[in-house]
Amino acid sequence: MASIALFARAAGRHHRSLAWHSRVTYRLFSDATTKKPPTAVLLTNMGGPETLDDVQSFLHNLFSDRDIMKLPAQKYLAKYISTRRTPSIKEQYAQIGGGSPILSWTRKQGEAMEKLLDEISPETAPHKHYIAFRYVEPFTDTALQQMKEDGVQRAVVFTQYPQYSCSTTGSSLNELHRGIQRKGMQDLDWSIIDRWPDHPGFIEAVARRIEDKLQEYPAEERDDAIILFSAHSLPMSVVNRGDPYPAEVGYTVHEVMKRLGYKNPFRLVWQSQVGPQPWLGPQTSDAIKGYGEAGKKNLLLVPIAFTSDHIETLFELDIEYGKEAEEAGITGFKRAESLNDSPVFVKAMADIVKEHLDSNQMVSKRWFLRCPSCSFESCGTTREFFASKEK
Repeated sequence: MASIALFARAAGRHHRSLAWHSRVTYRLFSDATTKKPPTAVLLTNMGGPETLDDVQSFLHNLFSDRDIMKLPAQKYLAKYISTRRTPSIKEQYAQIGGGSPILSWTRKQGEAMEKLLDEISPETAPHKHYIAFRYVEPFTDTALQQMKEDGVQRAVVFTQYPQYSCSTTGSSLNELHRGIQRKGMQDLDWSIIDRWPDHPGFIEAVARRIEDKLQEYPAEERDDAIILFSAHSLPMSVVNRGDPYPAEVGYTVHEVMKRLGYKNPFRLVWQSQVGPQPWLGPQTSDAIKGYGEAGKKNLLLVPIAFTSDHIETLFELDIEYGKEAEEAGITGFKRAESLNDSPVFVKAMADIVKEHLDSNQMVSKRWFLRCPSCSFESCGTTREFFASKEK
């Protein structure tokens, strides 16, 4: 009798266990089949080599990009130029820690942004950021594949260049269009944040970085410190084609100085020129030397077109220009901190996406207007595709 009772109790426990597992399995299956796919926020940027071994492929991909330059025998020239420049560029990356931190910063920004978005835009939650770099992993195709596996149906393309240029955001969007065709993702609900040079949150984040650094000057010298806003330059051939970038960078500077009350003298200067052809100036390097010769002692350098640290800030601004400032006798040379994971900037990112989602706008009207001298077929086909997605 005791054995029969034990068997009965065991059988009862087995039955209850099966019932519990059935309920859990049902819930898991139900959640898996009814879970809402995320609203994708695709963060696009140039990217940067994460290790020294990535430098040559990064450069090769950059010089192979026919959306920004068309060279004779480009396939061979890209290999030649990248091979020739790799040793010196590797040395620069070695001096900032052995690689670009742009992927790390973009991930931190994206993770913080999506958490805020879930709070301020619950109707479009959950949100998930994806990263699409132009010249290094994670490439556009990598991001699109992740989105496809996650079952994404709604996707917002969010350029991480505040000011629009055909050489940056334009190239990324052209590559995105090609990737969408390759991956068969034309039916997604796509929209684009193509620029945000005057967004109040972005302006506030930059202004606060400047204010923080200005506090390091003696009170009696603070208002006389020269603010040098430095942005990546463009070849004059691109500028003369009608690229809107210089005007939009200038507008950002205007808005930041208005927020600061125009207390300090300032100039907009341009960095990162390469090659013998004419580039947009004045060059940051020349401005530093010129003010040194004029006897100026306090210069505050501000990266105005970058949203995180990378080679152009950590090496070019901090090391290269820092040395030139020292040689020019500028004893009060400082650099405003990049936006990186600034809570003010992260909130601005979330607000920009939220405002875009609420607008039901596919893309700004400005984006559809091509440069007056544009001769790139890809710029036209990309716009035609996204125009077809307008509701």
